[in-house]
Amino acid sequence: MKFTTKSEYGLKATMDLAENFGRGPRTIRSIAENQGIPENYLEQLLSTLRRAGLVKSIRGAQGGYMLAGSPKEITIGEIIRTLEGSVAPKNCVDDENPEVCERAESCVTRMVWERLKDSINEVLDSITLYDLCEEAKKMCSANSFMYYI
Repeated sequence: MKFTTKSEYGLKATMDLAENFGRGPRTIRSIAENQGIPENYLEQLLSTLRRAGLVKSIRGAQGGYMLAGSPKEITIGEIIRTLEGSVAPKNCVDDENPEVCERAESCVTRMVWERLKDSINEVLDSITLYDLCEEAKKMCSANSFMYYI
């Protein structure tokens, strides 16, 4: 399974919102410029995330987008599944629209696909936006330190 730019850009955008959590809404333009995301594409992604209740939009001159909850409560899994859909590696183990297979009862490899899907979801759901922001801070500190050595 490969994730598309929806996930990549969606994570970048929500990280931008997480890093600015509590400071008011962020404009699409500022997020797009900060993260190197085309504005039109970003608008589509944020609209999808808004419909899922992960971000909220504020109208008006001082408006923009902000997280709908704390970065500590929003998991990477929620974001990726909202933007990409199921992370199931095969249609027969997709929770939303399982492909009915006449050999499901005797398919030994189905166990592999099921465990793989569960493992991917477990990892994605164990990481929050807060965790990513903390990791980014560590990387910036380490890179700054390395730069001065």
